This record gives sequence, C-alpha cells and structure tokens, in this order.
Amino acid sequence: MSSVFSFLPLALAVLAIAGYWMIFQKADRPGWAAIIPIYNFYVMCKIAGRPGWWWVLLFIPIVNIVIAIIVAIDLAKSFSRGVGFGWGLALLSFIFAPMLGFGEDQYAGPAAA
Repeated sequence: MSSVFSFLPLALAVLAIAGYWMIFQKADRPGWAAIIPIYNFYVMCKIAGRPGWWWVLLFIPIVNIVIAIIVAIDLAKSFSRGVGFGWGLALLSFIFAPMLGFGEDQYAGPAAA
C-alpha cells in the first residue's frame, strides 16, 4: 500500500515535467530546461515575458506563491489561454501542463511584454 502512495507523486511529477518539456519546445527553448530546478523557472519567466531575475523572488516566503501564480497566468496567456487556465497551471500543473504542452496550442509570444 505504501508503494502506491510513493509512486503516485512520482508519476504526477513526471507528467508535469513532460508537459513543461513540450511547452518549452513549443516556445523554441530547450526542453531539458524543464528538469533543472531554478533554471526552469527562469525559462518560464522568459517565455511569459517577465524579467529573468524573478527567480530570486522564489526564496521569499508568500511572495514566491504570488510570483508563481503570476508567471503561470502569463504563461497561459502566451499560449492564448485565459486566466482560469493559468490558475490551473499554478495549482494543478500535472494536469494543465500536459494539456498545454501536448495540445494544439501555439506559442503566441510573451504575454507580459
């Protein structure tokens, strides 16, 4: 029983990573950047049109949650999706990242630029 509960988070993480890998490739960024912890947020900021130095804000409690939500919403807008989809990316990335990465959505350019 405990092996099922330890396998589930790993499977969800692999789903999210695969989705972000495809999102990065759609935006003409290296897909492998999805597996490097801080660099992946830097690349997401660049895709969304936010400054790259925002990764530093991930180390400030409470601010990191707000910044992650803002970047997720801007990332969704960069693929012509709405704010609701951005909230989905922020809160349920293991569902919404594969939908965006493997779906028909095309990168429209940085939304925040």
